[in-house]
Amino acid sequence: MINNHLLSIFAIVVGAAIGSFLNVCIYRIAAGKSIVFPPSFCPNCKHPIRLYDNIPIISYLVLRGRCRNCSEKISLRYPVVELITALLALLLFREYGLTLQFLSAFLFTCALIIIAFIDLKHQIIPDVITLPGIVFFFLLAVFLMDVPFLDSILGILIGGGCLYIVAVVYQLARKREGMGGGDIKLLAMIGAFLGWKSLLFVLLASSLLGAIVGVSVMIYKGKDMKYAVPFGPFLSIAAVAYIFFGERVTGFLYYY
Repeated sequence: MINNHLLSIFAIVVGAAIGSFLNVCIYRIAAGKSIVFPPSFCPNCKHPIRLYDNIPIISYLVLRGRCRNCSEKISLRYPVVELITALLALLLFREYGLTLQFLSAFLFTCALIIIAFIDLKHQIIPDVITLPGIVFFFLLAVFLMDVPFLDSILGILIGGGCLYIVAVVYQLARKREGMGGGDIKLLAMIGAFLGWKSLLFVLLASSLLGAIVGVSVMIYKGKDMKYAVPFGPFLSIAAVAYIFFGERVTGFLYYY
């Protein structure tokens, strides 16, 4: 029991540290920069961040959300991403234990976090993550997550195919793009890792959540129905939700 508690704390600490790296990825991948060099720096004054100012979550609180050198505000995204990653590391550890399945699922959720936050700010889903991700997570699904080979292949084909059809139909009907190519590749990546049976849950949950948030944002900002709301974050949230309880929901739906 004690060991399990210690491992849970370890999962939280490591998760928060990896969340700090995910913040680097979110900022630099969107800007087309290297995620390795140079070391972490303030986006405003470009001053390298000191080691003691780079402690996940804690440094943000100690610095009161401002750079030590230029006093510019630090985006709230940084502690939020670190907190989300730490929480998911803990939940996945409790779900799978200290196994290769835990590592596989955690890598998958890390990719989704990067995608969701990039899409949220820039309304793009980088191919540098989704295209290799389709192959990488297909291999993890088949060889480590016990997803049948055919289920994963169908997940790729149906996941990418159904959104592609939706995008084409919408563009023909409305004469403008409604579904980006990044969403299509993202759902193919999700289908590769979770299998084709996950897609009904992911699409229904993401569409429902997207509709609720989208309408709320439009009302709040006074926008019309042409206001673009990125779909990637909702697909990512639904995919993570499926890992924890989606199979029970889809089992019920497919049974009836």
